[in-house]
Amino acid sequence: MNITKKDIDKLNAVLTVEVSKDDYSANVEKVLNNYRKTANIPGFRKGHIPMGMVKKQYGKAVLVEEVNKVLQDALHKFLTEEKLDVLGNPLPKNETEINWEADDYSFEFELGLAPEFKVDVKGKEVVQYKIVADDEMLNNQVKTIRKQYGKLISKKEVAKGDEITGIFTSSEKDIENKTTLSTEEIAGKKQLESLIGAKVGDTVTFKTKGMFADDHDNQKYLGVEHDDAHGLDIEVSFKIEEVNKREMAELNQELFDKLFGEAVVTSEEELKAKIKEDAEGQFAQQSDQKLLNDVVDSLLENTKFDLPKEFLQRWIAMSGEKRLSEEEAKAEYERSEKGLRYQLIEGKLRTENKLQVTFEELKDHSKNMIKAQMAQFGQTNPTDEELESIAARILSNKEEVQRLSEQMNSTKLLNFFKKNAKLKTKEVTYDKFIKEAYV
Repeated sequence: MNITKKDIDKLNAVLTVEVSKDDYSANVEKVLNNYRKTANIPGFRKGHIPMGMVKKQYGKAVLVEEVNKVLQDALHKFLTEEKLDVLGNPLPKNETEINWEADDYSFEFELGLAPEFKVDVKGKEVVQYKIVADDEMLNNQVKTIRKQYGKLISKKEVAKGDEITGIFTSSEKDIENKTTLSTEEIAGKKQLESLIGAKVGDTVTFKTKGMFADDHDNQKYLGVEHDDAHGLDIEVSFKIEEVNKREMAELNQELFDKLFGEAVVTSEEELKAKIKEDAEGQFAQQSDQKLLNDVVDSLLENTKFDLPKEFLQRWIAMSGEKRLSEEEAKAEYERSEKGLRYQLIEGKLRTENKLQVTFEELKDHSKNMIKAQMAQFGQTNPTDEELESIAARILSNKEEVQRLSEQMNSTKLLNFFKKNAKLKTKEVTYDKFIKEAYV
């Protein structure tokens, strides 16, 4: 067998594989002999079928199959030994021209070669957000906690700050929805004036336009569909069934212990510090995801290289269960090109900087995860044998291994970017972060 490679350009090549009779004949004879022993052909006892008849009936199919096996093994070995970085799979070029009556065969395969390029993570500056919980957020959180753990005092008449339970109805939009809302949720001046002073049992009628600051509240409180909630402008009736004043809980040790355990927090200042710590820990996860996305976008924008576009379109057309038309393959390539480019960039970063997750790292991560989960249920000192046993069960699940691997790979890449990318730290409140990052 002989394999030669001819470069068309830097991204495309053709492999020619010469297969001689000596490469496959022994395998073909072995398979046909087995067929002779096991085949059922009317008029002949099993194992006594003439070889000529076996060859006539099965010979060509066996020949094609065995030659293809030899061919695929040779291709894999050649690509591995030559360390060729190919995209997709080799595409047969002349398979319809093969004369299977001959003894020797010549096969041609198109190759799409991965481009050579450099990745500069220190190129364009990327913003790294540090999201802080400001005083307004902390005060609002304290207020929410005090409301949540406060008590309700029943009333007969609505006043500002009260919570009202009632039924919204409207024949125009077929609304009949029981809900509870606070007068603080009402943004419309006229609607609020209609409610203040109303009594239990009264029915108040008003327009929905401008009733809430956010139109999505029409969906929440009136029960309308999402599409109807936007710009809703109808007349509704609201029958008041219950009025309550929420007396906020006192900031005392009883409340602190209920929230965090005995003596963990002993003052309002410590409460705010705890809320700040917890909130900023959650914010950090959002900030990290934003940073990862932004660095990826920056690398895609600033890492330039060509791809074997025409080859990849032909490969896409042929690689699925159903063969795609030229137009379908082109459209699919355009949809997947960005993802392919990032796969190449990420692969290069991982290889050059040894960012691959090892099995030992995966096992250690699983054991740490198990320890944390067990600690939540009071098991603070599990034995190494217990951890090994549970980790082994987790790592025997392919889906769980894939999930954990992806999680760890993402973390490794993020930490690499934090240390090596050109970052500019920007401190913002959560509201400002949402406006800058997602609006």
